[in-house]
Amino acid sequence: MALLITPGQWGDAPQMIEVLDRIRVPRPLGGRPRTRPDHVSGDKAYSSRRNRRYLRRRDIKHTIPEPKDQRANRQRRGSRGGRPAGFDKAIYKRRNEVERTINRLKNFRAVATRYDKRAYVFHGTVTVAAIRLWLQTSPVLHASL
Repeated sequence: MALLITPGQWGDAPQMIEVLDRIRVPRPLGGRPRTRPDHVSGDKAYSSRRNRRYLRRRDIKHTIPEPKDQRANRQRRGSRGGRPAGFDKAIYKRRNEVERTINRLKNFRAVATRYDKRAYVFHGTVTVAAIRLWLQTSPVLHASL
């Protein structure tokens, strides 16, 4: 899990690369941690050239719909516009799991209203809330209880 705290007026999409760079998943048998997810899904806001170029360069599969204006611009350029972005509707439907998790995080009053003045304290608050959600939904814990 990777979290990035930004001012409220900043958009999510420009922060995608920095969040992906923060991901470190330890391997069970040791060794260097994984830093590349198998797949990334996002809404139309994440469909910038910069984000798509980064994902292609790191060979990360992604499902991000192409906005109509970008599609029209690409088609207007003809063969120089490039190929259409691949899109899998079945994978995209699972994106709502992330949206629901964010909404569940906002059920914690301290996360929704951000009482903390310092970003590092708020980062800790969001981390604790995320861990609590994970512990509530972890199938391993339910099986052992």
